[in-house]
Amino acid sequence: MEIAYWIVAGLLSLMYVYSGGIKLAQSQEKLAPMMAWAGTTVPMVGVRAIGLVELLGAAGLIVPPATDIAPILALAAAVGLLVLQLLASGFHLSRRETNDIWLNAVLAVAAAVTVWLAAALWT
Repeated sequence: MEIAYWIVAGLLSLMYVYSGGIKLAQSQEKLAPMMAWAGTTVPMVGVRAIGLVELLGAAGLIVPPATDIAPILALAAAVGLLVLQLLASGFHLSRRETNDIWLNAVLAVAAAVTVWLAAALWT
């Protein structure tokens, strides 16, 4: 079960490091072709905040269990990332952006599996 956690959490973390890093590092002009909502519907400070939350969530999945310091925080990070994806799905559906909703669904399922594995391992 621990191996399954590390595989799923590792892949999920990689995705969020990439996504969060882009949101923090790129300009509004460079984000616009990838994320139409970035900078138009959501102010750039909000986009940057989402990027920071994604990076912190990715770190929360890996650092606490790897260091064996409060590994329960991995569960909190997984729950946070699941909530983030559910909110993102609702946001995109409200804007009728159904082409990309599959990615939110995949990330939500991966986060839910991570929640289940983390709960089984550290509660």
